[in-house]
Amino acid sequence: MNGIVIVDKPRDWTSHDVVGKLRGIYHERRVGHSGTLDPMATGVLVVFIGRATRAVEFAESHEKEYLAEILFGRKTDGTAGRGGIPFPR
Repeated sequence: MNGIVIVDKPRDWTSHDVVGKLRGIYHERRVGHSGTLDPMATGVLVVFIGRATRAVEFAESHEKEYLAEILFGRKTDGTAGRGGIPFPR
């Protein structure tokens, strides 16, 4: 297969995990992505398969945007991003 797959990367998966999974699904060794997402991050991962991997360089040259939410005045056990329970106010 040759093409581009848009993946909604789940939390705790690395970008490399996604690439490995798609190599198995599509039986294709040439699989790459346009930018690494941290394992804790969720979101869109653009994956290139087969001959489409030649287009990775064009996708990497565009700017990326990250969105985050910050709550001031709250304490957590440090694992809130992974489902930890915030301490009471």
